[in-house]
Amino acid sequence: MAKAPAPRKAGILYSRSIAPYVYALPFILTFLIFFAYPVASTIRMSFQEVLPGATRYIGFENYENLLNKHFYRAIFNSLLYTALTLIVLIPVPLVFAVMLNSSALPFKKVFRSTFFVPALVSIVVAGTIFRLMLGQSDGAIMNQVIGLFGIEPQKWLADSRLGMLSLVLLATWRWLGVNIVYFLSGLQSIPQEVYESAEIDGATAWQKFMRITVPMLKPVSIYVLTISIFGGLSMFIESFTLWSGNRSPKDMGLTMVGYIYQQGFEQNNMGLGSAIGLALLILMLVLNLIQLKVFGLFKKED
Repeated sequence: MAKAPAPRKAGILYSRSIAPYVYALPFILTFLIFFAYPVASTIRMSFQEVLPGATRYIGFENYENLLNKHFYRAIFNSLLYTALTLIVLIPVPLVFAVMLNSSALPFKKVFRSTFFVPALVSIVVAGTIFRLMLGQSDGAIMNQVIGLFGIEPQKWLADSRLGMLSLVLLATWRWLGVNIVYFLSGLQSIPQEVYESAEIDGATAWQKFMRITVPMLKPVSIYVLTISIFGGLSMFIESFTLWSGNRSPKDMGLTMVGYIYQQGFEQNNMGLGSAIGLALLILMLVLNLIQLKVFGLFKKED
C-alpha cells in the first residue's frame, strides 16, 4: 500500500509571497531605525531653534546663517583633504599590493603585517603622537629630520599648507595598509593564466599592469574610492587631536564634521548643526553618484 504524501509545511517562512519580506525585514528595520529616522529628524531640526527643553520653528533661518566664511572654509578643507588622500591612497596602495603579490618578493607576510599594524592603533593615540612629532620646537622629531637636509624648523600646525600636509601624512600612515589589503584581495582573484598568456604574447610588466591588473581591479577600485570619499569628507578626529581641540589657527583644520560639532555641541546650536549635516550628506551623495556615473555603474548591460 502506497504511503500517503507528507503534508506540506505551512507557515510564513514557507510562503513564497511572504517569506522574502520576512528575510528582508532585519535590513529594512535597520535602515529605518539607523538611517531614515535620523535623517528625517535632522531635516526637521534644521528648520528649528533647538534649546534645552524647548524648540520652535524658524523656517529657513538656519540655512541663511549657514552660508558664512567658516562654512566655506570647512567645505574647502574637507574637499581638499579628500582630494589629496585620494591622490595618495589609491595609486600608492595599488603599487604596493602588486609588489606584495609578487612571488619574487621575500618576507611578504612580514611586510603585509607591517603595513597593516597602523590601522590597529587608536586614531586618538596616533593623532597625539603626530602632534608631538610635528611640534614647533627645534627638538620636534620632524624638525630634526628635515634639519638633516639643511631645512629650517617649520611650524607644522601653524601654517595652512603644512597643516593640511600633516593631516594627509597621518591619513597615509593609518590607512595605507588597509587599502593594500583590499587591492591584494582583488589581485588574488585574477587568474594567473591571464598573465601567462600575456607573457607568451610578449607583454611587458607595464603592459600587464595597465591592460590586465588595473581593468580587472575595477570593482575593488570603485569600492576603495567610495569609502575613501566617505572617509575624507567625514574626517574629524584626526584634526581634533592634531590641534588639541576644534579651534585650529585660522580654521586651517576645520572640517564639515568639525563644524557640525562646533555649532551643534560646543555652541548648543543643534538647528544649525543639523543644516550643516544635511549639506554634508548631500555633498557626499553627489560626489559618490558622480564617481559611480564616471565608472559606468548606471549603464544597462546588453
